Amino acid sequence: MAGGEAAAPLLEKKEAVYREGCPGCAVERRKALNPGVPYKEFFHIWTIILASCLPVSSLFPFLYFMIRDLHIAKTVEDIGFYAGFVGASYMLGRTLTSTAWGMVADRIGRKPVIVLGIFSVILFSALFGLSVHYWMAISTRFLLGSLNGIIGPIRAYAIEVCRPEHHAIALSLVSTAWAIGLIVGPTIGGYLAQPTEKYPKLFPVDSLFGRFPYFLPCLCISVFSFLVLISCIWLPETLHNHNTDKKEDQASESLTVIFSNSEEIVEHNITSTTKNNVLKNWPLMSSIILFCIVSFDDMAYSEIFSLWAESDRKYGGLSFSSEDVGQVLAITGVSILVYQTFIFPRINRVLGPINTSRVAISLSVVLLFTYAPITHLSRPWSSIAVNIASILKNNFLITIVTSSFILQNNSVTQGQRATANGLGTTLMSFCKTFAPAGAGIVFSWAQKRQHVFFFPGDQMLFFLLAIVELVGLVWTFKPFLVVPDQFSSN
Repeated sequence: MAGGEAAAPLLEKKEAVYREGCPGCAVERRKALNPGVPYKEFFHIWTIILASCLPVSSLFPFLYFMIRDLHIAKTVEDIGFYAGFVGASYMLGRTLTSTAWGMVADRIGRKPVIVLGIFSVILFSALFGLSVHYWMAISTRFLLGSLNGIIGPIRAYAIEVCRPEHHAIALSLVSTAWAIGLIVGPTIGGYLAQPTEKYPKLFPVDSLFGRFPYFLPCLCISVFSFLVLISCIWLPETLHNHNTDKKEDQASESLTVIFSNSEEIVEHNITSTTKNNVLKNWPLMSSIILFCIVSFDDMAYSEIFSLWAESDRKYGGLSFSSEDVGQVLAITGVSILVYQTFIFPRINRVLGPINTSRVAISLSVVLLFTYAPITHLSRPWSSIAVNIASILKNNFLITIVTSSFILQNNSVTQGQRATANGLGTTLMSFCKTFAPAGAGIVFSWAQKRQHVFFFPGDQMLFFLLAIVELVGLVWTFKPFLVVPDQFSSN
């Protein structure tokens, strides 16, 4: 009886105690008082990510013409070679600095890194549009990738600004905003580049935009980013500014209700070894590896899809125009927004991140084998089929990516969360640096083998993509993927 009486108080929740002047405690207090969805903070996150990723792909529609006008390529065939280095310079810069920016965010706060990242978009996006030399274009893209360290800290921020029951929505917003940005960016670049040729009544040849024909889309992105930067005045910091290590461990336990939120559950389940070194945290590293496999597949698929859709039917393509491909991507972007906002959180709530990933990868592998037969359909059936395939493929991809985000952010404590996300961004960027080149080489090789017996032509492309996804599917099982304790039953 005495034992039962002694054990009873241990099951009671401690009253939450918050430290004055700590921004992280202020956020925790708000979450305790307001259990609903933090729409204002989510809107901030959405616009910040959109501003961050718009310049990533906005250059692709006009990059060919920009390299031509810079007169660096001696022949037309060399334009693609030089364009590849401009495209890769951003990813190279991000690869080199993402982990460092995550560590800085864990040391001084998420908000300073976010503000600096947005400022770098304002500055270097505009300078890229003003490039008159090839080295200037390369340098501004590299510096933009190096100084824009937003993506890691913002994923940590999205988790910290809301209660555990809203984590899936928060991370799905991150994925959705990024996907929408990668679609809206090329749209801005395609419509607003070379405005004196497209809209001569609005932009005379002797105007600023006649001298710098690729400045207008970059300027629009910079203006939007400036507005986002102003809105960051009202962005709350989420990092606690008091020590929570060693002697302060007991004090930090009184910071929040015992086992009442995700922060304390995570810290309780993570050993002291993994607290000291994220590289030894196998639940984190295994989920990052899954993220890298999916990111490599995503970048390779994106490269192959456009090349395949625009190539001639005699080579196994669809003979689509660039406008046709843009329309497909626009429809896909709308579907991602709807799916991530209304459907994914419910699926994740029922299946959990592990089973959700397995189902999405399995269906994606099957879907890839339906692409090649689409070439045998006539218009408009080929357009309808490729739209359906693109919608399903990209939503499967976003499902896996968001699930891996959930696993990553629940594998570390708050003090390591931005570092962990920065490490994930570094490794992901490294994979994405090589994926386009590899996909282009494989595509060129596949075009030359149209009449072989084993997976002729573009069938080989989608077969190889399916192999990569099968590797990802295998990785979701033990002993490869180790999940945080709160998902172990999943």
